[in-house]
Amino acid sequence: MIRARLLLAVPLLLLALSARAVTGPDEMLADPELEARARALGKELRCLVCQNQSIDDSDAPLARDLRRIVREQLVAGASEAEIKRFLVERYGEFVLLKPPVSPATWLLWAGPFLMAAAGAALVWTFVRARSVRPEEVTELTAEERQALERLLEGGSGERTR
Repeated sequence: MIRARLLLAVPLLLLALSARAVTGPDEMLADPELEARARALGKELRCLVCQNQSIDDSDAPLARDLRRIVREQLVAGASEAEIKRFLVERYGEFVLLKPPVSPATWLLWAGPFLMAAAGAALVWTFVRARSVRPEEVTELTAEERQALERLLEGGSGERTR
């Protein structure tokens, strides 16, 4: 019973920790429209420390700095594209949770499809190789036919080649 409660409490605790990333009044903008834009943009930018979280969800000090930069630039009148471009110039495309399709990221975007195609080709090859193919029918020689007739009659015919 205690284990079940603990198993329920751990995910709830983790949710509570990630939900508190941008709740500090010192981070939030007074203008609700700008704050909404900052939150939306924060969900598209990767925390470079956590790597699998957006800066909006992360408690890392670098994520806090990135959130501050985003909000400062929004207040200064920068567009989302300009802010992303600034952060990509500074940190590289890795800062984007959804990198753009470009020659440098073609393998990243096509990789899952290529792997699925390769897997399907392997399965197809394996199934095709294992499929039962009918043997070529050849005529029996006179000796083989006589031996077969003796076996069918219950005789003790010798097997010939």
